[in-house]
Amino acid sequence: MKATQQLHEMGQSLWLDNITRGLLTSGTLHRYIQEFSVTGLTSNPTIFDHAIKNSHGYDDAIRRKVEDGQSGEALFFELALEDLRQAADLLRPIHDKTNGVDGWVSLEVSPLLANDTAATIAAARKLHLQAERPNLFIKIPGTKEGLPAIEEAIFAGVPVNVTLLFSREHYLAAAEAYARGIERRIAAGLKPDVFSVASVFISRWDVAVTGTAPATLRDQLGIAIAKRTYKAYRETLDSPRWQRLMNAGARPQRLLWASTGSKDPKASDMLYIKALAAPFTINTMPEATLKALADHGDFSAALAAHGGNCEEVLAKFANAGIDAGALAAQLQVEGAASFVKSWNELMQCIASKAEVLKKAG
Repeated sequence: MKATQQLHEMGQSLWLDNITRGLLTSGTLHRYIQEFSVTGLTSNPTIFDHAIKNSHGYDDAIRRKVEDGQSGEALFFELALEDLRQAADLLRPIHDKTNGVDGWVSLEVSPLLANDTAATIAAARKLHLQAERPNLFIKIPGTKEGLPAIEEAIFAGVPVNVTLLFSREHYLAAAEAYARGIERRIAAGLKPDVFSVASVFISRWDVAVTGTAPATLRDQLGIAIAKRTYKAYRETLDSPRWQRLMNAGARPQRLLWASTGSKDPKASDMLYIKALAAPFTINTMPEATLKALADHGDFSAALAAHGGNCEEVLAKFANAGIDAGALAAQLQVEGAASFVKSWNELMQCIASKAEVLKKAG
């Protein structure tokens, strides 16, 4: 049995952290679904920037849309939705079979809106309607300004992938926003089964402390943070509040591990995959990591619901002068800035391609 199937049967969903038009037209995504137990995928501006920049697969579509007078963000969202609708349709049988628990794709609102709650809410609603697919999440950052938008989007019935979470505290804030949105729906007499995932980024922790943490703690911070978050997640699911919500028909917000490709060339390519094998979670991984998992992945045990030795490890980092709370805030700010940078590069890429294709006739 492939390790990908082992994880799936353990209760962890495997999602692909990538999408390109070539993955769709070549049948590769379909093969990953069939052979590697892939049950969803995620996207972001960087992924689309690389996809459009490094292939000619989008040229005809860009040319047609430019001729129709489209440009900038509107043109991009049309391109992205063309891909994501196809992917959503491939995953729809899984979505239907699991009653909406799995089989999702994700599309991010413009990162330029990260500090604008009202604009984020409006964009989330618009993109959800434009997508015309029940199994498409709208990605909203779990920043201070994003949290009210998450609550409002859930109340409005928009499925949300909460992104840019880096810590237990970030996760709990996102879970609170989700719960409030669901409670408001119940109070208003609306169906409470609006789905959400909370995406916690892992590998960036270890990159951030490379060269400052003791060598004996190399590549341990991200996993310890994840274990602490998983403990809080399982406690949230077991709480009286969530028992009441589930009795009313709500579905729990699932915890998703993001940024799980190993960045350390000296570390195993299975570093975060093996350590974060956990029931009731999702692991969205880069294509290379997925292939490595199918080829030589192996597992000994699932992540302990109580978080294992995470507090002991985190205490060692604290003794080494690393403030996890301050670093989480820094990583979230840097993550938002990185998304803005990728977004601007994506817009420039589309504009450049459009100009070249226009000149070519």
